[in-house]
Amino acid sequence: MGIPINAVNASNEVSIGAGIRRKSLAKRIIRHWQLYAMISLPLAFLAIFNYWPMLGIQIAFRMYNPVGGIWHSPWIGMQEMQFWLQSPYFWPTLDNTLTIGVYSLIIGTIASIVLAIALNEVKHLWFKKTIQTITYIPYFVSAVVLVGMMQILLAPSASPLAGLFHLFGVSNVPDWMSSPGAFSSLYVWSGVWQTTGYGAVIYLAALSNVNPELYDAARIDGASRFQRILNIDWQGIKPTVIVLVILAIGGLLNAASLEEVFLMQNPLNMSTSQVISTYTYQVGLVDANFSFATAVGLFNSVIGFILLVIANIVARYVSDTSLF
Repeated sequence: MGIPINAVNASNEVSIGAGIRRKSLAKRIIRHWQLYAMISLPLAFLAIFNYWPMLGIQIAFRMYNPVGGIWHSPWIGMQEMQFWLQSPYFWPTLDNTLTIGVYSLIIGTIASIVLAIALNEVKHLWFKKTIQTITYIPYFVSAVVLVGMMQILLAPSASPLAGLFHLFGVSNVPDWMSSPGAFSSLYVWSGVWQTTGYGAVIYLAALSNVNPELYDAARIDGASRFQRILNIDWQGIKPTVIVLVILAIGGLLNAASLEEVFLMQNPLNMSTSQVISTYTYQVGLVDANFSFATAVGLFNSVIGFILLVIANIVARYVSDTSLF
């Protein structure tokens, strides 16, 4: 039984079309070679430092031996992942991570939005620029300096906080840096001080695209300041807020900065300060259990991807804005 003529013609048309597309692509590359040369280095950077290291994910499924390397270490499958899910540290660590992540997401987002809207309402340009600069500067403060400032300001003795307590006749000053209950608030609010100015810049950029005629029309219609903020400013930045919140939810398990949390940790607050990133550092670099640490990190990435997809679906359902 021979091959139908129509099938042969369709196959020839597909091959001819593919050849034409390849020639067209080659011509475009030759015609715009300067642009392709410009993106070649960023693409090489992504390939070398982002995609090539993904081969190391298989360490999570091997009993990694530094002598044998990745390819010659014995394959153990999901054993390390099962150890992590059954570990007594799993739920406490996950709970601490989610608590800090959600706390940071809510407070940080609200603080940035409020600051951006407040600055947008300021009419004196010099005052607006001054406040914007003052709130933006802390973003350049390193985690080491930030934690050092907190230790100096919140020390139970010989600190501004201790002096304030003594001023009101309180001699027993609490040690907030060692308090398990205060850890998440200290971390989140120090992060608010450090990053609110940076976040407000993004929302100010979105507010700059709002048509000024909308404000004039709202004033003519008798809208109050709050009504203008709610119906003009908020509607103008809502798509930006949704996108940034989706991205933040995707990185919820990475919201706790390793450097800052690690520097704030001590034996007294370990029950609430141990998060996934610090636990991975502990078992991976300190205990040299590379396979288990990779499994924990892979779990973190998979859950983050799932949260990102769910947040995107919810955003698409409740609004017209989503990542994909």
